[in-house]
Amino acid sequence: MPTPHIFSAKQVSAVLLIAGSLALSACATKAPKELPPEPGPVTTTASAPQPLGPAPGSQADFLATMMGDETIYFDTDRYNIDSADAAALNKQAQWLLRYPGKRALIEGHCDERGTRDYNLALGERRANAAKNHLVSIGVDPSRLTTVSYGKERPISLASNETAWARNRRAVTITTD
Repeated sequence: MPTPHIFSAKQVSAVLLIAGSLALSACATKAPKELPPEPGPVTTTASAPQPLGPAPGSQADFLATMMGDETIYFDTDRYNIDSADAAALNKQAQWLLRYPGKRALIEGHCDERGTRDYNLALGERRANAAKNHLVSIGVDPSRLTTVSYGKERPISLASNETAWARNRRAVTITTD
């Protein structure tokens, strides 16, 4: 029976070195037959940057511009426009005149005191007072609608003067 052939450590190392060299040479890059063209001017197909913030003419734009002046507040059992209300409504009118295609809904609200019917009527008078002021500044009345919620949609549910004062309001919301 022939004896198995045993390789020495030097022979094994040499075989591994040759196998590794052959493997690496197979991965070697060859020079291309033709070089790529020189780089030209850079062209981009990116669109113009989008503006930050709300879309112009949107309800979000209206709210951002108003910074709280979309709501006016009234004294107990009142619907008259005072100087603070007039300033807020003037700001609203400027925005509405800038966007003549936009319409607005003016909501009239009351506090919880009084009957449902009384508060619905008072909320209507508050919404109409705000509308009439906007019209007096130049906003087309056909762009403005009103609704009274009376005491049905309070902002504050507490039963104290602070809560009642917050609930006696007219709120302008843009539509379309």
